[in-house]
Amino acid sequence: MAARLPACVVDCGTGYTKLGYAGNTEPQFIVPSCIAIKESAKVGDQAQRRMMKGVDDLDFFIGDEAIDKPNYATKWPIRHGIVEDWDLMERFMEQVIFKYLRAEPEDHYFLLTEPPLNTPENREYTAEIMFESFNVPGLYIAVQAVLALAASWTSRQVGERTLTGTVIDSGDGVTHVIPVAEGYVIGSCIKHIPIAGRDITYFTQQLLREREVGIPPEQSLETAKAVKERFSYVCPDLVKEFSKYDTDGSKWIKQYTGINAISKKEFTIDVGYERFLGPEIFFHPEFANPDFTQPLSEVVDEVIQNCPIDVRRPLYKNVVLSGGSTMFRDFGRRLQRDLKRTVDARLKLSEELSGGKLKVSAYGMVGCRNEKCVFCCRSPQSRLLDTYDGFLEFLLILSHSKQPKALQSVWCECVTACN
Repeated sequence: MAARLPACVVDCGTGYTKLGYAGNTEPQFIVPSCIAIKESAKVGDQAQRRMMKGVDDLDFFIGDEAIDKPNYATKWPIRHGIVEDWDLMERFMEQVIFKYLRAEPEDHYFLLTEPPLNTPENREYTAEIMFESFNVPGLYIAVQAVLALAASWTSRQVGERTLTGTVIDSGDGVTHVIPVAEGYVIGSCIKHIPIAGRDITYFTQQLLREREVGIPPEQSLETAKAVKERFSYVCPDLVKEFSKYDTDGSKWIKQYTGINAISKKEFTIDVGYERFLGPEIFFHPEFANPDFTQPLSEVVDEVIQNCPIDVRRPLYKNVVLSGGSTMFRDFGRRLQRDLKRTVDARLKLSEELSGGKLKVSAYGMVGCRNEKCVFCCRSPQSRLLDTYDGFLEFLLILSHSKQPKALQSVWCECVTACN
């Protein structure tokens, strides 16, 4: 039965979960990765504070319904891309499978995602839940970065398609820079950045509070998130952008209108510097986090330089953006420019120290005047769905690769189900 039905795809992120069936161009549902439960107010261990198993079988909600339940405690079981509460995660998956996908888990293969550097214990917990609680016939857990590379194939010519590249995956809770060589993640070179979409929301909220623009206190975070998603963009030069707003503010300042949740009256705020200062923390992280001062472009360069020399050139020549926090306008253009400046500055210093111009080796040297760092940027909306879109491409790739026979038979069955 499982070989005849499409595989179920579930991509659980810190902020949102994308779910649907393999073979479709888009996920059927995108829901917040939260769950609303009734919790006692007693102080004690997390497990003891919940009744019996932790959560009553029926008295909980997930996704948008969870956010709209004022008498329930809203929990986010995933933090910084890693599952922290497996009891809640099991209940979350139960609703995902039976309420949203409306699937019988015994009849479908399941394709799940995991962040880079995920621990074997977490992978074991995931498999235990899927096999023992839901009795699925087959399960594959893929690294999100590899799926993003596979998804980028749709925007390339056939001859340019490759599973070697540098993936910048920035979601709501975590940002990773992941080098991938021929479909294999170079785990020792992965870098984690403590800047992501939620940090941009908090920083925007702080900027709006400092201006005292009249936002209801209980709605400040929600308003900051709406401002970020609707108006924010990445500027090429911070000083010139301030000057532009000071010279002709009426042209660039936008208005946001919201409704007070208590009085039901409208309130309006002007959004100015916040439009570009929010995403700027990717390139000036000290604005929001004084403990971390390394710009994203330098992190990308450091990751590639830590990789084996024979893969550095293709890593520079295939930089893939993935995740919702890379959707800001001109994000890719700014990062490409800053990365090129970082590489050129290092090469210039090397030339000065060596006393002559550097020659391109047999492996090539990206960063020379005739070389470019190539960014593979799909449309912003597509970047949000990169992991989901990459599943079908990834299955087709691996079904024709030199995998062990046991794995290859599973891939063939999964591909048949996807088609």
